[in-house]
Amino acid sequence: MRKLILIAAMLPLLTISGCGYNDLQQQDEVIKARWGHVLNQYQRRFDLIPNLVRVVKAYADHEREIMEEVAAARASIAASGSVSPNDPKKLESFVQAQDRLGKAVYRLLAVSENYPQLKADGVFQDLLAQLEGTENRITYARQKFIESIAQYNVTVRSFPSNLTAMYMGYTTKPNFSVESERTISTAPAVNLGK
Repeated sequence: MRKLILIAAMLPLLTISGCGYNDLQQQDEVIKARWGHVLNQYQRRFDLIPNLVRVVKAYADHEREIMEEVAAARASIAASGSVSPNDPKKLESFVQAQDRLGKAVYRLLAVSENYPQLKADGVFQDLLAQLEGTENRITYARQKFIESIAQYNVTVRSFPSNLTAMYMGYTTKPNFSVESERTISTAPAVNLGK
């Protein structure tokens, strides 16, 4: 009888270790760290853009519309404030603002194709290399963030950790999404004959 009481008393302790609470905590911290890496790389791109605009402006001052588009996109990111990966609406808004900035920068770079002196400028070439490296870092940081969100969401939804998650109020976290899946699933039209 005494053994039975001892086993009954130890049963809750044994089940706590398998409840998934520690996994949820660890994965939540990984998500926060990886989100920090994503923000760090976005900030790096954000800081490079004014220098790129200044160099392009020196050669193509009459391309005012594109310069204003870049400035507006950059200002919308600055105005968005801090973003948490736990808030789906703010995350979506932040991602859309980053996408607008990326598109504006690529339009700026497309304009630079019309200026051979600009393309040959050493500062411009250095900024392009830094921007390309930053875009690669953003892609990598987002990939790691997406993977950590997926792992966390699996833990939140898997038995027995889902019981702990429900009890503690943990829910799945939103992830990056593509603005228009239909757009990216359509192959771009290539016209080589001008």
